[in-house]
Amino acid sequence: MTMGAVGIVAFGANVLSALLLLRYKDGDSNVRSVWLCSRNDAIGNLAVVIAASGIAASDTAWPDLIVAFVLAGLFLNSAVQIIRLSRAELKLSAIG
Repeated sequence: MTMGAVGIVAFGANVLSALLLLRYKDGDSNVRSVWLCSRNDAIGNLAVVIAASGIAASDTAWPDLIVAFVLAGLFLNSAVQIIRLSRAELKLSAIG
């Protein structure tokens, strides 16, 4: 099985996971984290397939580097969201 095929199968599995978790995306920090990770994994799988196509077409590593920076930004944004939500939950539990 080629790397592209593995990426496509992984993309399908991660999209399915993200869709199953979609109704919980606005839950507590634990559930939101699971949903964001599944969503990010699906986006990452698709981005890897796109980057591989770009590398094959351009014969350079630039598509891979660009995708790496975009994914790093996506993951950083998700981490900040979870940290903020967790801190808010901690404050609420300290009050209650």
